[in-house]
Amino acid sequence: MAHIPQIKIPATYMRGGTSKGVFFSLQDLPEAAQVAGAARDALLLRVIGSPDPYGKQTDGMGGATSSTSKTVILSQSSKPDHDVDYLFGQVAIDKAFVDWSGNCGNLTAAVGAFAISNGLVDGSRIPSDGIAVIRIWQANIKKTIIAHVPMTAGAVQETGDFELDGVTFPAAEVLVDFIDPADGDGAMFPTGNVVDQLDVPGVGSFKATMINAGIPTIFLNAEEIGYTGAELQEAINGDPAALARFETIRAHGAIRMGLINDVEEAVGRQHTPKVAFVAPPSAYISSSGKEINVADIDLQVRALSMGKLHHAMMGTAAVAIGTAAAIPGTLVNLAAGGEARSAVRFGHPSGTLKVGAEASQVDGEWAVNKASMSRSARVLMEGWVRVPGDVF
Repeated sequence: MAHIPQIKIPATYMRGGTSKGVFFSLQDLPEAAQVAGAARDALLLRVIGSPDPYGKQTDGMGGATSSTSKTVILSQSSKPDHDVDYLFGQVAIDKAFVDWSGNCGNLTAAVGAFAISNGLVDGSRIPSDGIAVIRIWQANIKKTIIAHVPMTAGAVQETGDFELDGVTFPAAEVLVDFIDPADGDGAMFPTGNVVDQLDVPGVGSFKATMINAGIPTIFLNAEEIGYTGAELQEAINGDPAALARFETIRAHGAIRMGLINDVEEAVGRQHTPKVAFVAPPSAYISSSGKEINVADIDLQVRALSMGKLHHAMMGTAAVAIGTAAAIPGTLVNLAAGGEARSAVRFGHPSGTLKVGAEASQVDGEWAVNKASMSRSARVLMEGWVRVPGDVF
């Protein structure tokens, strides 16, 4: 019996921050996948190796974690004063589902480098040596991001001595600015409050800061939900009952934030919102064995992504953390001591991360002009990915 052969598609496998993903130029995709829809989703699912009932993504490029089940599509920007359009697809591991509802802040660090290396940026805007300032239009959330990409002898500089907890080896530092990071067109605090009481049937009632910044995020106090804030992955991910509780909390928080109308809709919106819990600073041993002292951090934060505790911190959630920390009275700000601040260093399972934000209040409404953090990125492999020709 004859079978349709595989096709090959130009692609680059990249690490950005603490995530990995498969990057494509839009024009390199098969014609049917150059537009949003079922064909594109089917293609990306097959590239990554989903849905996989074994949860391993063995027959694809995915790494069987939310941090490594990601895809990026880039094109020359259609927006004035921008260089590249960036579309992010979070691929579910065990479901036939690609979530387009939010951004990946970690992979953002690799967008500028890919755009430069693949001819998507006007050459006149790229210095031979120094820093290339790449203006990114984040198409999922319709926001501007600025990546500061180091250049050496006309090429993107990937190697360096910048160390990022959650990444084993040092690399070149990439500063990323998230401009006006409040997510979407609505208010930064969709309920109108910096702290709400969130009632979750069958689980409990908790204080919550629900914020649209970087990515919609629900912050809880660790103590209220039975944690210290210093937990590593296994403490949460090895407890199915805990994961189910977090998902229920996330669903009811999404309703309060106006993102969904019914808890059943949360299944189809796995990437957003995120749920995280915070606590005052405490000493702990990170997942790599690194000793983190109380003086090293301003607070503890643990966040879940795609139903599991993240091994480090999602970049977009870091933007939410920095933004909330800059606004008095949020649970994040209070966990950090309740002081006015323009930057915060927080502890996560893999170590620490610093993020800054500029917040101001106008006519009673909080706004953040910019949130910034440093990441790193590098190409892991480039060439073609192959998929069976009948997958879309």
